[in-house]
Amino acid sequence: MKGIKLLFALVLSVSVTGSALAAQGYQTPSSDLAALVDAKLAPSSYLSGDGQWLALFDRKRVETLDDLAKEELKLAGIKLNPANFSRSRPRTKFSGLQLKHIATGAVIEVNNLPNGVIRSPKWSSNSEYLAFIVEQPSQANLWVYNSQTKQARQLSDVVLNSVLTAAPYQWLPDSTAIVANVAVNLGKPRLTNDSNSVVPVIQQSTGQKAPARTYQNLLTSPFDEQQFKFYGQGQLHYIPMSGVASAIGQPALFKSFSISPDSTNILVASIDEPFSYQVPYSRFATTWQVWGMRGYALVELAKQPLADNIPQGYDSVRTGRRDFQWRDDQGAEIIWAQAQDGGDMKTDVPHHDYLYSLRSPFKREAKLFAKVERRFSGMQWANENVALLTEWRFSDRQVRTYVIQPRNADRNRVLFSQRSYNDAYKDPGDAIYEHNDLGASVIKVVGGRYIFLRGNGASEQGNVPFLDQYDIKTNSSNRLWQSQAPYYERVRAMLDDEGERLITIRESKTQQPNFFIRDLDDDTLTQLTTFEHPYPAFKGVTKELVRYKRDDGVELSGTLYLPPSYDKTQGPLPVLMWAYPLEYKDKAVASQVRESPYEFTYVGYWGPMPYLAKGIAVFDDPKMPIVGVEGKEPNDLFRKQLVASAQAAVDVLVEKGIADKDKIAIAGHSYGAFMVANLLAHSDLFKTGIARSGAYNRTLTPFGFQGEERDFWQAQDVYANMSPFFHAEKINEPMLMIHGQEDPNSGTFPMQSERMYAALKGLGKEARLVMLPYEAHGYRARKSLLHVLWEQEQWLDKYLLTDEAPASDAQANTEPSVSE
Repeated sequence: MKGIKLLFALVLSVSVTGSALAAQGYQTPSSDLAALVDAKLAPSSYLSGDGQWLALFDRKRVETLDDLAKEELKLAGIKLNPANFSRSRPRTKFSGLQLKHIATGAVIEVNNLPNGVIRSPKWSSNSEYLAFIVEQPSQANLWVYNSQTKQARQLSDVVLNSVLTAAPYQWLPDSTAIVANVAVNLGKPRLTNDSNSVVPVIQQSTGQKAPARTYQNLLTSPFDEQQFKFYGQGQLHYIPMSGVASAIGQPALFKSFSISPDSTNILVASIDEPFSYQVPYSRFATTWQVWGMRGYALVELAKQPLADNIPQGYDSVRTGRRDFQWRDDQGAEIIWAQAQDGGDMKTDVPHHDYLYSLRSPFKREAKLFAKVERRFSGMQWANENVALLTEWRFSDRQVRTYVIQPRNADRNRVLFSQRSYNDAYKDPGDAIYEHNDLGASVIKVVGGRYIFLRGNGASEQGNVPFLDQYDIKTNSSNRLWQSQAPYYERVRAMLDDEGERLITIRESKTQQPNFFIRDLDDDTLTQLTTFEHPYPAFKGVTKELVRYKRDDGVELSGTLYLPPSYDKTQGPLPVLMWAYPLEYKDKAVASQVRESPYEFTYVGYWGPMPYLAKGIAVFDDPKMPIVGVEGKEPNDLFRKQLVASAQAAVDVLVEKGIADKDKIAIAGHSYGAFMVANLLAHSDLFKTGIARSGAYNRTLTPFGFQGEERDFWQAQDVYANMSPFFHAEKINEPMLMIHGQEDPNSGTFPMQSERMYAALKGLGKEARLVMLPYEAHGYRARKSLLHVLWEQEQWLDKYLLTDEAPASDAQANTEPSVSE
């Protein structure tokens, strides 16, 4: 394979035959694309609380097909590995560990770890220890690295259970020990199911409304229930740094547990029967208690019933006590919310939620802590004088945050922020945290009045990250620092109380993100890491933020990438657009820019960027906002606004002389795939489309999808108009569909792609369906990723880069399964 420049010179004259797409089995794309799957990206970083140690974990992004093919059980919305009592597909995995000392630059390689996957790293509050899990085929154990001795060791022989508690351990805030959920049934004989134990599966409704989204991997039988109890059961253990573990209380189905700030009590949530076949475990009946460190129940806070009848609406909640949390600035005080509207935000009441508190020793009646006008969203604690209370409402997407005095939370509130949660321009940033005297993580407050905020700094010019000092007494902010072009730099941590010494992450269009120490007082910048460019073959790619307008006046933007060595004298290019629609209630908010023109140009294997290697221009994330106007819901206008956004994107690229209007492809994943099918059905803007892991028939998601709160029976016309399956006869362009056979995502059943393909085939349309064995909503196996790149490359060769598409190939019955 020649280099990228030669590819670009040749690609426009390439004539692709149909034989490539008739190939059987897993395939490998051209070398420049294949290299992206194995590219080594910068490691994931975990900074110690004192800012002295940077833990760098090598990212394990790609699995083997054998890894995905291992047995997994699907129970109550969970995929689990029965061999080691862990979630079978954790989002974040690591394969190596390195420690870097901030002050000296010394690097320590941790080489004594067993073969396995590293996950869930957490620093102790005193920054002496870094804990993490090493997961092996038959067990998952807790390890700790000691920053003083520079040694890593397995802390205890106990085996962790992360089936229900995905992060199955927590540090005591005082750093003396860890509480972990242990797999008590590991090693016991597995449950078996035979014909003598099979019974009819019977469900009966009560006549009460119980709308539920289209969850997947739910319980389906009494045997499933028994397996859920067997694999979910855990036993909490107290593990000091000596490693001698002792049991806390009795085994249970622990949904969550958290340690009080004074390290003396545990807030425990345990799942109760009966279970449900309609909702995942997160909605099962749950008992909330406070335990002492020996496991004795000090108080029962709530016995929540099965939550299968929550009113319809994204801001609707269960009735009764909910959202339990420790007050981080106090030793042992519990806060919880309780709906005053029956759980339904559509009910007109002065306050939708009340907050209550109960303090150790938990003998008195709970006290009313605060009244919340809208739906309670969360609390951020600083000290007895300062906390941030946030409330929200879905109908107008509004979120409000107040500065409160926890001693009297309903008096003298100060409105800190009010905005649509889509409004990036008004985002004040996130508070910087520190550990208090107890070791709990709280908002950093200096001088009793100043907190520090770091944010993306979204603006008309793109994201310009910042650090602000907010004065609680005057309710005003002072900007201490902001990123400067041509770099994109953001604050990772503060090393002092004045906001003058910072740890930042800095990058540019061509420079990979790296860590720096920025001293504002001395105006110096010291580089801490030197991660190399992961895509050397793509160094010449150019990047431009493009602004344009839709026909209704909504301002849009997208990021245009051009292949290396391209200049306009070479004429227009074929273009690949990759997009994802979003819903808004405000045109101005929908128009906002949410990227930086100076961010590093990631190529990666996931999206459209690899095809720059074929001389294709990429228009990434051209905005496709769906805006509710004049009292209408966004989806009432979905098709019209979607096509108008796509038309505007095509027009601006043609006007700039970049795009050949007859050679533009549209692609997307998940809701982006839904977009692709709709655009092919309701416009003639694109020559072809690529739709991955999508949903195409909204009657299969009858109780809502994305931001749609109305059910099918309330908005049948909307569901029908938005479903490209209902309009498949209008699709006149070839469409490639790819889907993981094990997709657990709500709504995107693999059947969605299978039935859409059957419709297109039955109607005589050109389509290809690729079903990937063992893959979920996102694709993980190296073979799968290479094959997806190959499928997309061949599809673009055949349908975008040639003037005429050849006749359809013969059907192939291969692994991965392919239909044409």
